Amino acid sequence: MTTDNIISENKELSQEQREELITVLKARFEKNMNRHEGLEWSKVEEKLDAEILWSLNEMERTGGEPDVIGFDKKKDKYMFCDCSAESPKGRRSVCYDREALESRKKHKPETSAMDMAASMGIEMLTEEQYRQLQKFGPFDKKTSSWVQTPTDIRELGGALFCDYRFGHVFVYHNGADSYYGARGFRGTLMV
Repeated sequence: MTTDNIISENKELSQEQREELITVLKARFEKNMNRHEGLEWSKVEEKLDAEILWSLNEMERTGGEPDVIGFDKKKDKYMFCDCSAESPKGRRSVCYDREALESRKKHKPETSAMDMAASMGIEMLTEEQYRQLQKFGPFDKKTSSWVQTPTDIRELGGALFCDYRFGHVFVYHNGADSYYGARGFRGTLMV
């Protein structure tokens, strides 16, 4: 088991960790203004409480490089999303969900994408959110990422994943119990 895949049991960051994370997030925000034109870091930072910072730190710690990619005016919430060039390294080699994990007879992965996302306090991207992210990309040119799967597909044992090849987003299916070293998942966090 690698330390990248271990989810912290202590859901609190020290003051020093919070300050360091805010510095990293602010620098990324300012470097990538194309992802959030017209938004101000100071307004985002006002919403970063201890619980949100812990989840953002989990995204960062597992290689997600979270950044703001949207703002919901009705809900007054900012959308953080994993913006690493490839599927976050600390979240790869996982099957889709707990049911898929438990169905494997041999060579079970450590965990599932859905379990890991829940333990981090984030949600896996939907196909629509994945396509939205690619407007700021390209992302996943060498890897792929599980995305939330419609119930009817999941009930038949399948799950969806996406990648970016040949200048396009592709959506594929696989058995939900499959896992690969080049497939992880991307998450979102509304703050």
